[in-house]
Amino acid sequence: MAARHKDATREALSRLPKLDIHELREEWCFLYKADASPHLSRELLIRAVAYRMQEVALGGLRPEPQRQLRQIAQELKQTGEAGKRFRPQLRSGTRLLREWQGRTYEVVVLDDGFSWRGMQYRSLSAIARKITGTAWSGPLFFGLKQNRSASHRSSPAPLPASEPKEGSDAAE
Repeated sequence: MAARHKDATREALSRLPKLDIHELREEWCFLYKADASPHLSRELLIRAVAYRMQEVALGGLRPEPQRQLRQIAQELKQTGEAGKRFRPQLRSGTRLLREWQGRTYEVVVLDDGFSWRGMQYRSLSAIARKITGTAWSGPLFFGLKQNRSASHRSSPAPLPASEPKEGSDAAE
């Protein structure tokens, strides 16, 4: 039954680009229980309807991200700016990869800290300091936090690489 539902959702998603704007507005009405703004473009309607279809089929956001989004929206409404940015929650076993001066470094997230080169650290900043030899924000170094002047960074910091892999060791 679940496979049939997935196929139906996939089929419905694949037909969205073929719908005209009036049909997309009808889909919007059905899914959101409200009229779509007349100012929404066809492309935005396709994206919003597709998102809602997937949300209905697969489930929506978890409560914590919903709370964070409400908080950002409230701040934006009150001040005209949304200054807070929330760091992703890292699951134990997640690998963080960072290339620095031609070498790749791998850090594994633990329940109570981080592991690098077989040693345990309480913070990413301590590891970033060991790697670079200078004071760095660990979340910034490993790409978990956006730098205001990110365009000036000499070596881009990627986001977390993946969930844990069996038998992977920290890179040197």
